[in-house]
Amino acid sequence: MAENKRIDEPTGTQTVGHEWDGIEELNTPLPRWWLLTFYACILWAIGYVIFFPAIPLLHDATKGISGWTSQGQLETALSAEAKRRAPITAAIAATPIEQLPANDKLMQAAIEGGRAAFKVHCVQCHGSGAAGSRGYPNLNDDDWLWGGDLATIHYTVTHGVRNPDHSETRFSQMPAFEGVLTTAEIGSTVSYVRMISGQQQPNAASARGAVLFAANCSQCHGPEGKGGRQFGAPNLTDGIWLYGEDRAAITQTVMKSRFGVMPRWNNRLDPVTIKMLAAYVHSLGGGEAAPNPAPAAASNVKP
Repeated sequence: MAENKRIDEPTGTQTVGHEWDGIEELNTPLPRWWLLTFYACILWAIGYVIFFPAIPLLHDATKGISGWTSQGQLETALSAEAKRRAPITAAIAATPIEQLPANDKLMQAAIEGGRAAFKVHCVQCHGSGAAGSRGYPNLNDDDWLWGGDLATIHYTVTHGVRNPDHSETRFSQMPAFEGVLTTAEIGSTVSYVRMISGQQQPNAASARGAVLFAANCSQCHGPEGKGGRQFGAPNLTDGIWLYGEDRAAITQTVMKSRFGVMPRWNNRLDPVTIKMLAAYVHSLGGGEAAPNPAPAAASNVKP
């Protein structure tokens, strides 16, 4: 091939001797600065492999002689942050959930901690703004199935709803009326529900539905349809609907029932995080004051 090399007249550069259909390659060496940079990168890569974790193995990676890992750096930072937060965390842990609002600083710290935990554990169902979606409650309003005071929210977050593996979970079951009521009776019941929620005017169907509602639904939803928190039964007279307010959605609910499940968090999160989550949810706009304790029974014993 050496005999094929020649000087290219237009550029004055020697060719390498290759030729394809009259096309020749010029022998243009790489710039020295580029070669030096390339060799420096090779040396840097060798040094990196020696000093830092670099080569993936089946279950791990090479450790490197420095002993540094990004995971270790993260754990150190998390440990330092946990130590910084320890006093406020201990104070939240020691304060009964009902007494948190009495300490503004402690309550605010709990709310901010709950906000962070909510973004990790709860947004998947309730949304980033806690506005929920069909089948997942909006936590910003003041409509509650079980109650909206701090202690009640705390219980719900702790034990969940309809967790079959947990005896303390909240549990309610609306029967499916398909096969119990006829199609016409279900339609009349739906008409009554839509009437008491202000979606339609009273008519003959809603009048028939009122009788059916009293016989089949009032035990949980109340005689006026305003719900029953002891049963987790929703208020049917307002404009807030978990699965939809149109006739088709309500008919589906009456016929087939619903069985939404909220996970219990006492087997996944520590008690302080659960308490902070309850404080955050309570702060979103619909939180209620603690219910007044029942008055003590009168005593016949004289002091």
